Amino acid sequence: MSSICAEGVLRRYSDAWFAAAKRRADGDTSARLPRRKRRLLPVRFRHGCFAVDGQRLRLAVARGHPPLWVRLDRKLPYPVEQVRSVTLINEGSRLFVEVAAEVPVATYAPGTEPDPDRVAGVDPGVIHPYAVAGPDGEALLVSGRAMRAEAHLHLKDTKHRRRAVAQRAPKPGQAGSRRWRKYRARQRKLEARHKRRIKQAQHEAATQVIQWAVQRRVGTLRIGDPRGVLELKAGRRHNQRVRDWRPGYLIRCLKDKAEQAGIRVELVDERGTSSTCPACGRRVPKPAGRRFTCMQCGFSGHRDLVGGANIARRDPGGPITTSPKDPFPVVITHRRAGRHLPGAGWSRRDPRRRPHHGTAQGSPGRPRPAPPPSGESLATKARINQYGHHTTGVA
Repeated sequence: MSSICAEGVLRRYSDAWFAAAKRRADGDTSARLPRRKRRLLPVRFRHGCFAVDGQRLRLAVARGHPPLWVRLDRKLPYPVEQVRSVTLINEGSRLFVEVAAEVPVATYAPGTEPDPDRVAGVDPGVIHPYAVAGPDGEALLVSGRAMRAEAHLHLKDTKHRRRAVAQRAPKPGQAGSRRWRKYRARQRKLEARHKRRIKQAQHEAATQVIQWAVQRRVGTLRIGDPRGVLELKAGRRHNQRVRDWRPGYLIRCLKDKAEQAGIRVELVDERGTSSTCPACGRRVPKPAGRRFTCMQCGFSGHRDLVGGANIARRDPGGPITTSPKDPFPVVITHRRAGRHLPGAGWSRRDPRRRPHHGTAQGSPGRPRPAPPPSGESLATKARINQYGHHTTGVA
């Protein structure tokens, strides 16, 4: 390893150690000193310390040693001249290369560039990672139910594996058996895979928002900042949901893609946006479902879009204003994020779920066949009875 990379590893390790030591000195007993081996820390190679030759990456090492060649699974997503640094990351006993590149701002033809006066409000959420209320009565809803199901099933599998190996867990001070080390390696591999799946789905959701905004010449995105809820202690179940939500990463993904598209981003306080009527401006008890109804003026609409519309009308640090020129969205575009997740494709079923049978209590019965790629429903042609025979007719 070259001296520059070694200094970066030592700096990151020492920063983590001193930060944990300071928290422990201040009375935070939950802080733990870094126990990860230094050779497994991410190693960054800056511009001039690497070279790219097709799908081969040459990394500089210490003087007098031959260079290190890494073969990539696919080509870099950016031109070689735009790459500024590469980082080697070890996740679950697998080696990944993280690329940092300088990407220019997108250019548009005259009359098609984003207009800063066209403002859209973005309400981050769990069921809908992005609920966007734009101008001209249009809106976008990105469904994140596949991501929520992925987090739920991953947590369920993790609990099952922990209960299964609880008897073989080493006591404090013991190194653990070979089987225990294999289990820990398997657990790290699954955690890394789950993290990559969720990150890809969140990037897909942010890309869909930016594409929708560019098509409608939206030049300003006002994003509600919900990170204040991370400091609230609402029990282990709610804290786990917020942890799986990762609102800070959702905001960062959207900001990076908006800057590349030439769209300005403003963070505003989202407090009270989902419980304020966008028609009359009065406070309404937050509904438990997805439907918002004002008991004062009779307004009704989607709860997440109500939050997005109020965020679009709120200046940074200012109150919510009501404006008749920005009507509530009536044309809603629905999109999905996480098509690559298990069970989100044509199979309609996650392979990690236990197979249901029709006699079990609470079972939905036999799974219905997936729709064909053309999108035509099979319900109008045939249906399957409980014995597995096909009967024609209208379901």
